Amino acid sequence: MSPSSLVWVTSALLMCALGSDTLNLLKANMVTGNAPSTPAVHCWCAGYPNQTLCSWPETSHSPPEQYIATYSERHRHWVTEQCHLIPPGSSSSGLISASASSSEQLWHCHLQDLKLLTDYIINITAVYPAGSSSHLTSFMMEEIVKPDPPVNVRVFPDHFRNLTVEWSPPATWSNLDIFPLKYHIQYKWEIRGTPKSVPLGPFESTRVDLRGLSPGRTYLFQVCAMELLGLGECSNWSSPVETIMPKAKWGQMH
Repeated sequence: MSPSSLVWVTSALLMCALGSDTLNLLKANMVTGNAPSTPAVHCWCAGYPNQTLCSWPETSHSPPEQYIATYSERHRHWVTEQCHLIPPGSSSSGLISASASSSEQLWHCHLQDLKLLTDYIINITAVYPAGSSSHLTSFMMEEIVKPDPPVNVRVFPDHFRNLTVEWSPPATWSNLDIFPLKYHIQYKWEIRGTPKSVPLGPFESTRVDLRGLSPGRTYLFQVCAMELLGLGECSNWSSPVETIMPKAKWGQMH
């Protein structure tokens, strides 16, 4: 069988497989030489429903000549859309959410105008001189919702043994009026070198008052955001904010 025939047969088998309701992940190597590296693709929705991104690391050795990124509705896979490619270090950083932060050189693609409650297939193909390799992933947008972390976390004293924690929702979640967020808080401290933590939430506001904290103790506060109805998963935790609980003044002790 010729190399071109091998590619055609492999593609045909994959297209048939897309009709299976049990398919969650497909990986296909369409090889005309030594097997090239398959992109390791991760997709998430940082701003439901308009901010869905997929990312994969650039190969450190022998990078591909190009990437081809397309997506389609799972049951209309013959109608494909081009995914907007964002190379590593691109000036289009406004499309790339905080959840994508990584020390790796990452490619991204932005999937636009996705429908609610619809299964999609995304195909990321790396093209090499010796052949090509594809990663196909099936997902529904509601299953991969993951907001970016809350920002501007602030902690300040509010009377003796009380603190107030405030934060702002992530800027990439642009439809708060239609799709609200809820929040979880965790705070940590140490007792004689032993770490302790307390999770709190969910809260629908962006402010919470905490009472009964120990004066003189150092606390670390973090907040995560989640879609109000529980779609997907909570965001990564926000950057920790460290606060020393003030000691009581003499007048506060009486």
